[in-house]
Amino acid sequence: MENINLGQHFTKYFKILIADTPELKQEVFKIRYQVYCEELGYEPLNKFPDKLEKDAYDARSVHCLLQHKPTGIYAGCVRLILSNTENSQEKFPFEYVCPNHTMDFDNFIPRNCVAEVSRLAVISQFRKRSGEESSPSGLILFDEKKKEKEQETISQKRRSPVIALSLYLAATVLVVDLQLEYALTLMEPRLARHLRMTGLKFTSIGEKIDFHGKRGPFSIKIPGLVDKLHKNDDVYGLFETIYSFIGKHNSLSIYQTHHRVC
Repeated sequence: MENINLGQHFTKYFKILIADTPELKQEVFKIRYQVYCEELGYEPLNKFPDKLEKDAYDARSVHCLLQHKPTGIYAGCVRLILSNTENSQEKFPFEYVCPNHTMDFDNFIPRNCVAEVSRLAVISQFRKRSGEESSPSGLILFDEKKKEKEQETISQKRRSPVIALSLYLAATVLVVDLQLEYALTLMEPRLARHLRMTGLKFTSIGEKIDFHGKRGPFSIKIPGLVDKLHKNDDVYGLFETIYSFIGKHNSLSIYQTHHRVC
């Protein structure tokens, strides 16, 4: 198979940006409504009559958008939920779903040193590979042993994995730039296994639950993470590409001002 640099592939087809205007945030909420309400049925349609899926956590989140360059379509999104600066004890959303998690916010790590990766979504036309349609993000599949249709191009094979991975790496860029200690997320164990193959080695911090399928809470330690990504040249190249899009973004200074460096 032809060796394609993931960073170059991403730049050819996509760009990623911080949704820091009302207009761009509207695009985030549209994607979430389409994926979580219309396509997957995770949320009832009548809960969002304006067809914008949003909640109380959006006000303390950094939102990212993925845009498909050839069409201009916004293909996916992800948000990073930060701690509540006015109430340091306010819980993250995963804590309500997994109350028996092992993250010790009282004695081990303060909440203002962590963030939760949440509401990662990719619209259906960009997650069409077999087995990916029922997941909001699409799976990250680097195992090419399964036989593909002969007419499928290398570009098509790489497009689906790079979408999901780029959104997780966008969240990684944010937590690195905000100098946080941990990123937390609620995800399928099989997705955690796929992410480990990229160098994003999430650790389980609680039991699996039935929440739109089997999911569990996971954490990843941020200091030293970038050095670990260096071990996978392809993934690190994609990380650098995404960092060039959103790292050192002017709007991040707003969040850095309100969050103590850990």
